[in-house]
Amino acid sequence: MSLHAVSHDSNVVIENPGASATQGDVDKTLQVQSAVLHRSLHTLPLTVIGGQGSYLHLANGQRILDASTGAAVACLGHGHPRIAAAVAAQMSTISYAHSLFFSSDAAEELCRLLVNSTALPSHSASSGSSGFSAGEPTMTRAYIVSSGSEAMEAALKLARQYFLELPVPQPQRTRFIARRESYHGNTLGALGVGGHAGRREKYAPILVGGDVVSHVSACNAYRGMREGETEEEYAERLAEELDAEFERVGGDKVCAFVAEPVVGAALGCVPPVPGYFKAVQRVCHKHGALLILDEVMSGMGRIGSLHAWQDPDIDVIPDIQTIGKALGGGYMPVAGVLVNKRIVDVLERGTGAFGHGQTYQGHPVACRAAVEVQKEIMEHSLIDNVKVMGEVLGHSLQKKLKDCPNVGNVRGKGLFWGVSGFSSDTLAATGTEIQQIEFVRDKRTKEPFSPKEEIAMRIHEKGMEHPYNISLYPGTGSADGKSGDHVLVAPTFNVTKEEIERIVELTAEVIGDLFAEKRGPW
Repeated sequence: MSLHAVSHDSNVVIENPGASATQGDVDKTLQVQSAVLHRSLHTLPLTVIGGQGSYLHLANGQRILDASTGAAVACLGHGHPRIAAAVAAQMSTISYAHSLFFSSDAAEELCRLLVNSTALPSHSASSGSSGFSAGEPTMTRAYIVSSGSEAMEAALKLARQYFLELPVPQPQRTRFIARRESYHGNTLGALGVGGHAGRREKYAPILVGGDVVSHVSACNAYRGMREGETEEEYAERLAEELDAEFERVGGDKVCAFVAEPVVGAALGCVPPVPGYFKAVQRVCHKHGALLILDEVMSGMGRIGSLHAWQDPDIDVIPDIQTIGKALGGGYMPVAGVLVNKRIVDVLERGTGAFGHGQTYQGHPVACRAAVEVQKEIMEHSLIDNVKVMGEVLGHSLQKKLKDCPNVGNVRGKGLFWGVSGFSSDTLAATGTEIQQIEFVRDKRTKEPFSPKEEIAMRIHEKGMEHPYNISLYPGTGSADGKSGDHVLVAPTFNVTKEEIERIVELTAEVIGDLFAEKRGPW
């Protein structure tokens, strides 16, 4: 089967038009076959007709191992009977209630669950020094929407409104600082804050400009640390860069610094060096700005803690936090914003309202799906499984791929890994389950492949062929926003050791066979 992949924002659609078809024939056939505005008008994606656990069943007869759970979404796998039953029951009770007038039991239960999950444990280093007591929720309100992009739009507006409602308002705060090679959503505000050059390029003329958003370096040890520099020195250098940017634009003009705790699709599962987020939070406090953590991809258990900021290497309490993907596990479109108590307190003493709303805000069916997903995770201790299986996944990928000359780095946390070149000692210290793999032309110089070679896309499409039958999530731009290829491995939270072994074996075979065809066996 000859496949062709077309990349749109690190997503892939697959084409199999037939060897003898002309482009005109293909276009006419597609026009007849589909009324969907797919990601490409020249290709048709493969059709999924069912799914169970870690596997997708396609109309062409293939059974695909979903090693990335889509875009790190399907954390419980496919076809989970508990979630399906809960969603059906909610539909029979109430399927929609407009949030301007009504709430629902499902929305109230989900938000209470989320708020309670932010309480500090008694042993937390943040307890006391953060102003919160052990057992007290740090985030006291939740705002439920339908996508991560919507959540980020709400977070940006909330940050601005906070400064307008202070006892002494600060209306001059209109700016945001984010990081290069970052992605925070596809709507115009969220895309404008993001620093992924490839995704921004087409829409740059209509995005917010440099008078509203500026960017600093990402925390990417593989490409950013200098020779002989320690992790502590690297974190401090990045904090100094952020402080200098605050000073350049005017520290009293910035609403917030926005960052992913573990960078997902834009860089491919890049965790921060220890101490980085404590250092940048100190800078935010110095200038009176907020810290917004985008946990849409890395949060809700994916890296081995329910909230990524609870991980010991991150260990800061954000002012505003966005969540998504593993919140509802793909059973319904659902995402959210968690709001720190100090932000809520200011709004309560001010107008008493958040000046933002959406039609499907707090949707009862979406909330019920998310409640049941989170209960399943908690009741079966699946975050513990994320930690254990994450270590197996990380060590196994490193061992299998260490001799491949074009694998620059294998990095990640929990069940969130990618292929890109940490040492075994560094990998052992992560103990996490998001894995990402970055590919390079030269392992010594870390030179990336040209974007024209579409390495990540070719790995994805090869994996979709028989006999591999595995879906790996491809991404680009990990070197400079345009160049740099990686694939992401993010299996289900209930993945078994046998499934991990199968994922690693197939991933190594796909990568090995592709580069053997390209330049000979390794």
